Amino acid sequence: MAQPPLPPPTCTIPPFVGLIVRILTFICLLISLIIIATNTEKSIDEDGNEDKTKFNDFYAYRYLISTVIIGMAYTLLQSAFSIFFVTTGNRFGGEGFCLFDFYGDKFISYFLVSGAAASFGMTQEFKRLAGSDNKFLNTSNAAASLCLIGFFFSAASSIFSSYNLPKRA
Repeated sequence: MAQPPLPPPTCTIPPFVGLIVRILTFICLLISLIIIATNTEKSIDEDGNEDKTKFNDFYAYRYLISTVIIGMAYTLLQSAFSIFFVTTGNRFGGEGFCLFDFYGDKFISYFLVSGAAASFGMTQEFKRLAGSDNKFLNTSNAAASLCLIGFFFSAASSIFSSYNLPKRA
């Protein structure tokens, strides 16, 4: 005899856990933004002129900043929705909003990892040319690392939001 299909597993994450993960994502991205935006290096060329290198001199670091800012804006918005859910017990926008959470979390997490990867790649190429003891490059790596940690938290939020999708029969 054929067995009836098993119901889908019910796995729920407490709402405050999702909020904590979003707050950790925001903190990592904020620190990454501060580090990369304040990263400068002064050098003196052969003629005695002072040259200042900043993050916006390089496309990959500008891309990192843009991914971090967009990730922060999305995370802040979702944190507000999570606070609403934790305090009232009702999801903002109802069940239909779960799809926005799910796809938005997927997009933002991959967007963040692309910014970190671009920054890591550029930094590694510069380190190969300039040497590994360059403070500007080490600081850029620190900012990219925090963006990568933010990606991991964002990916965890994505997994949590998949549990909230409406169940289909």
